[in-house]
Amino acid sequence: MKIDNEFKTDKVLICKILYFSEDVIRRRLLIDGDGTGDDRRLNVLLKTLIKWCNSTDEKPEESKSTHDRMLAQLAQCEFAVTKSQLGAEMMTAELKSYESLSKILETGIEVAKNNIEKSKSDLAQAKTVRKNRIEYDVLAKVISEQPDRKETLEHLSTLKTDLSSLEATKQQLESKLALRKKQFHVLVTSMHQLQALLDEPDETESICDDVEMKYISNVSA
Repeated sequence: MKIDNEFKTDKVLICKILYFSEDVIRRRLLIDGDGTGDDRRLNVLLKTLIKWCNSTDEKPEESKSTHDRMLAQLAQCEFAVTKSQLGAEMMTAELKSYESLSKILETGIEVAKNNIEKSKSDLAQAKTVRKNRIEYDVLAKVISEQPDRKETLEHLSTLKTDLSSLEATKQQLESKLALRKKQFHVLVTSMHQLQALLDEPDETESICDDVEMKYISNVSA
């Protein structure tokens, strides 16, 4: 019964060794081609297994020691496989995380671009508003410096009244000037006539009467 149990254990051990050998060789070919040290460990394990299986004169203690050593080596191989699987799973998870992060970054970049474009549009609009406001302030200042419309109309009405008054005064002065010219002309004429009368004593009285009548008629006109 003990021999059967040992045979079953050895059979399981051999199957595990062959399985891990195939798995390591497959990973070596698919992953890096150079191996990760597992191939050497399996080669040693296979050689030990073959030697142990072919050994006929080995003592039970040595056989037990060899058997335990092969189990330890097999445990190391299992640990290496588990470690590789966990590493592969971690790399897959990291790859998915990087892909998700990449999508988030792309979305963030797109949002940043849209915000930049919006900021440019807002800046252009703000510049236009500022320019219009400056022009409005300048125009408002110019308008504020001008007199009020009501005051302007009142001042214009006053100027028109003054102008009308000046026109009337001008006409009066022109009329007086014309009258003074006529009077001066009559006076000069009378002086010439008086001078002529002085030169002719006999006709002095008649000419004086004529001059007086003419002067009166001119003044009346």
